[in-house]
Amino acid sequence: MTVTYQFEYSERLRCAFIGAGGHSYRNVYPTFQYAPVELVAVCDVQLERAQTYARGFGAPSAYDDHHEMLARERPDAVFIVTSYTAEGDVQATALAEDCLRAGAHVWMEKPTAAGIAQLDRLQAVADETGLTVMTGLKKIFTPAMEKVKAILSTPEFGTASSISVRYPQSLPAPDARSDDVAMIGFLDHIFHPGAILTYLMGPVRRIGYEWEPRTGSSVSSLLFESGAVGTLHLAAGSATGAPLERVEVIGSGANVVVDNGVRMTYYRAGAESPYGRSASFITGDDVAPLHWEPEFSLGQLYNKNLFYLGYVPEVVHFCESVLAGKPPEKGTLADVREILKLYELYRRLPAGEPATIEPRS
Repeated sequence: MTVTYQFEYSERLRCAFIGAGGHSYRNVYPTFQYAPVELVAVCDVQLERAQTYARGFGAPSAYDDHHEMLARERPDAVFIVTSYTAEGDVQATALAEDCLRAGAHVWMEKPTAAGIAQLDRLQAVADETGLTVMTGLKKIFTPAMEKVKAILSTPEFGTASSISVRYPQSLPAPDARSDDVAMIGFLDHIFHPGAILTYLMGPVRRIGYEWEPRTGSSVSSLLFESGAVGTLHLAAGSATGAPLERVEVIGSGANVVVDNGVRMTYYRAGAESPYGRSASFITGDDVAPLHWEPEFSLGQLYNKNLFYLGYVPEVVHFCESVLAGKPPEKGTLADVREILKLYELYRRLPAGEPATIEPRS
């Protein structure tokens, strides 16, 4: 991937931004250096923060009322990075509807909505206006996950038969799962492993899990529409300083592993080590494992978390899709629907009881 800097694009989107929080300051606004974006306005409920962000990121205008901003600026697209209501609802869902009705495409940070009912309302507005809504599913835009996806499509890897995903997240106790506020943390983070599972393996059609009450950790068994199987280990209680996640996909005599999002090993098919007769663990060069990881020494863009965490790629994909007049390939509302199906099942499904997920549920 060769990067184009913002000033090198011949055509840019006039974009507004709703939200002036810490996450957006660190991880979203800075991506505009590498995307076809002309930032025209920033909006936040705290006008002073909006003004500070507007100055810092080169926007000429700041607002504390998004309706006023949309009416005055008429942006091509709006980026939304906000929080939750006091009741535990996702603020960005209604904001996205307002932006669509004002004629602007929408990029919004996950979670897109607090449930499928809210997602349905957003989908209806998107369908009515014919405009794009894309969610920031950063995990499936990382260089590592895109490479895994490419490997899975090769004849040498074979059909993916199973997957294991480990991610540190606690699932609240059963009596708290009907409380939207208590479920904020789980909703916020299930989007990450959920996006990886569905991106690499397709929709989940059956799920069952066991739950540990002290930390809230859980292990789920999954059956995918393809017939493949998998596990999702939500490893609450793991050390804060430990590598955050691990993904492994098994094919036909081959497997690929990604540790911590930046260390990737592809164990290729074809190596032979006859049991009891092999004197060396070294395999032939043509079938030896392939390993990738960034070097973190040079001032290269791939060493920036904005790139290896997927932030720049997802923003560029949104902008280029809108400019080309075509829907995004990833981060769609259809992708979000599959993740929210998992979320709603965890809310209502007791441990130890499997459930089937219908294709259109």
